[in-house]
Amino acid sequence: QVQLVESGGGLVQVGGSLRLSCAASGSILFIDTMGWYRQAPGKQREFVACITSIGKTNYTDSVKGRFTISRDYAGNTVYLRMSSLKPEDTAVYYCNANRVATMSSLDDYWGQGTQVTVSS
Repeated sequence: QVQLVESGGGLVQVGGSLRLSCAASGSILFIDTMGWYRQAPGKQREFVACITSIGKTNYTDSVKGRFTISRDYAGNTVYLRMSSLKPEDTAVYYCNANRVATMSSLDDYWGQGTQVTVSS
């Protein structure tokens, strides 16, 4: 059983910073891509950023230059450093692990979500 556990959300003022973490646990052999999505109230979940197993990153335009995604050496923990936060960044942030290989499966997984609130 693979689980993703997120941490690091909270309340921050406009212009502030937060770092989100997401740790994958279980009998994991390999994770291809890890990323972050977010869902604001009344809106659909949207892509924020992702990083592949070889370190290639991709960001949605609205966070470029403000957010940085990274991954630990083992490849099972992903971080999202968020700076210059804006009220429109307020959302529940979800961690995603794409193409997670175990001895018996190859699946995608989601974390439970962590709330980020940016106050003005």
